[in-house]
This record gives sequence, structure tokens and C-alpha cells, in this order.
Amino acid sequence: MSDINILVVDDDSASQRALQHVFDSEGWRVSVVPIAGEAMRELARGRWTLVVVNVVLAELTGPLFSTLRDLARAESSEPASRKLLRVLFLVPRAAARWAQPLLEREGLPYAMQPLHLHDFLGKISDLLLETGAIPQPIRDARLPAAPRERILKERRTGIDRRRGQMFASREDYMMTEEEIAEFERQEEEDRKRRQEEGKKREFL
Repeated sequence: MSDINILVVDDDSASQRALQHVFDSEGWRVSVVPIAGEAMRELARGRWTLVVVNVVLAELTGPLFSTLRDLARAESSEPASRKLLRVLFLVPRAAARWAQPLLEREGLPYAMQPLHLHDFLGKISDLLLETGAIPQPIRDARLPAAPRERILKERRTGIDRRRGQMFASREDYMMTEEEIAEFERQEEEDRKRRQEEGKKREFL
């Protein structure tokens, strides 16, 4: 059983379910609380590896945000066997205008909603690697098949067809040119592998 314990602080049921599903799929233990005061009690009595918190629920002037900010900035001077807690703030689109500049100014890790699954897992992976909670990066989410020209056009024009859901749909991933190149390389390798397997079966 994994010794990674994640506390999710969010009062949106769709967000709770999505995060629970993602973390459950990695085999991690997850607890969800919808109230800032309850989160403070959980922090005091639990031993957490990671806290994922909706920045709106944390309230930038409240005690929960102050506590999580200090935890996010903390550096471990303890033995490696005692893992440090890490924090990731979730920023809903409606809160981006006021929350994002503050989080960047404070140097706090955050993820914008709706989340892109592979980007979100990358942030989680980085935070868990910092504490030694995982020995290597989390597996990358499989990038969706999509025509190169459509993706490049959406990047140039800034098209964003997301509708405020927790995770962007598989067709709505925004990919860098490097990601596109890597995806196409993987697709070509898969195609060659299938061809080789087909040839081997012909000789059997």
C-alpha cells in the first residue's frame, strides 16, 4: 500500500470526484474536506504528503492560506525518512485575475483550472519528487491523437474550447511543438513495432 497521503481541500463536488479518481488510480490514499476549518484540523492531526487546495476556499487573507503558504515554502532539514509536506493551489478561471499574480509573487506552486491531465500530473510529480515520496517521475499521461495542423492553429489563434470542467477534454489539450514532435515520434515507433510484429507472425 502506498504511503502517500493526499488532502484535497475543495467544496466543488465535480472537482472532488475528478481529483479522487486521479489519485486513486495512482494507488494513493486521499481524504477530501470541503471546509477551510476542517482542513486546518486535518493538517494538525494528520501526516500528509501533499495538500491540493482550491485557492478560493483557502481565502488569501485567512489562516488556512497562511499555514499552507508557510508549508509550501518550507525546506526540510530533517532526515530523508521524514518526508516534507507539499502544497499545490488550484486556481479556478474566475479567480485567475487576482489569485495568479499573488501566487507567482509569493513563489507558490499552482495549477489553473480546467486542468490538463498531463500537465497536472507533471506538477504533482515534481512536488512529490522534491520530498522523496516517489523515486521517479509519475508516468506521463498519454497525449491524445490530433492532427498537427489543428493543434498549431489553435496555439496560434488562442482557441480555447474548454467549458469550465475540471479537466479539459482529450481533444482540447494544448501542446507545445516539442510535445507534438515527441508524440509523432512515439506514434512512428508504435507503427514500426506493429509492422515488425506483423512480419514475425507471417513467418510463424
